[in-house]
Amino acid sequence: MSPRVVFPNKVLPYLLVAPQLAITLIFFYWPASQAVYQSTLREDPFGLNSKFVWFDNFKRVLSDPGYLNSLQVTAVFSVSTAFVSMAVALLLAVMADKVIKGRGLYRTLMIWPYAVAPAIAGMLWLFLFSPSIGSLAIGLRSLGIRWDPLLNGTDAMILVVSAAAWKQISYNFLFFVAGLQAIPKALIEAAAIDGARETKRFWTIIFPLLAPTTFFLLVVNTVYALFDTFGIIHAVTGGGPGRSTETLVYKVYSDGALNQLMGVSAAQSVILMVIVIALTAVQFRYVERKVHYG
Repeated sequence: MSPRVVFPNKVLPYLLVAPQLAITLIFFYWPASQAVYQSTLREDPFGLNSKFVWFDNFKRVLSDPGYLNSLQVTAVFSVSTAFVSMAVALLLAVMADKVIKGRGLYRTLMIWPYAVAPAIAGMLWLFLFSPSIGSLAIGLRSLGIRWDPLLNGTDAMILVVSAAAWKQISYNFLFFVAGLQAIPKALIEAAAIDGARETKRFWTIIFPLLAPTTFFLLVVNTVYALFDTFGIIHAVTGGGPGRSTETLVYKVYSDGALNQLMGVSAAQSVILMVIVIALTAVQFRYVERKVHYG
């Protein structure tokens, strides 16, 4: 039995974690508690007059057809963004892993888009798909495809999903490449000697061994799609047309900052926080069961 390790200084461990605890308390728990408290109030835009209304704001939110539409839009947007960004990143990582000459250059070029701010990424895609001057939009028109994200809700959703996924592909690519490098090459070579084709080797050996990385990215991409894509939607569509791209986080901003419905906006933020916590818990509770750590 190994001897028990005792830290000689009893105060130093608390001092080392104190900065992180202070940051968490100031920038997460305190704003979260204020949002919960404000969600029970009905107040004017300037905060001069407030009334405690218990759960009336939550009842108003959950009975609002616009909020239910935002919930549906968020589900479609989040699933699409996470799937596209992870699938494309995995494909690119597998292809880049096969490159022998100039491998570092290819990987560096793939990581660069992650440095682009979300709003800038949205504007880049907006220019590319602009119905009047966008090069990709002109190419679609030449193929007989009508494209107008300013008036068509489906086109607008495709545009914001493409921009959000493109922004996140670099992040996913980096982790998938690291996961591929950790896989023993001897396993793949042995399967190739046994006659397993490249596709079968990927689905039976490579992809199962990437399960921990894939699960981690699934959680990260879910949170990214719910929160960090606000800048893209705000810059590209503003929630339109006809609220077809108004996600939950954008509706919190719209009702709070634009319509000055402080209590309603706070209630929406609390509901969104509960949704994220619940999704993360479900992922760790049920999805992680199928993840094998080697």
